[in-house]
Amino acid sequence: MHLIRSTSDLGAAVRSRRKQLGYTQAFLASYAGVSSSFLSDLENGKETIQLNKALEIISLLGMDLFIQARDSGTA
Repeated sequence: MHLIRSTSDLGAAVRSRRKQLGYTQAFLASYAGVSSSFLSDLENGKETIQLNKALEIISLLGMDLFIQARDSGTA
């Protein structure tokens, strides 16, 4: 499980899973219906990425994204 606290963390998780599955950026982008530059931006942590597209890619990679409250007293 990856702790996601930044767009860079999200991008690294997406890149890691894509590579684990043996997909190229071009293949995944085509399959997801996004441009290769969008996927590259996502994997490189671009902060202005479109969340709906990012969530679709995460789902296509067989991953789930959870939001969980931190324990009290942690920042």
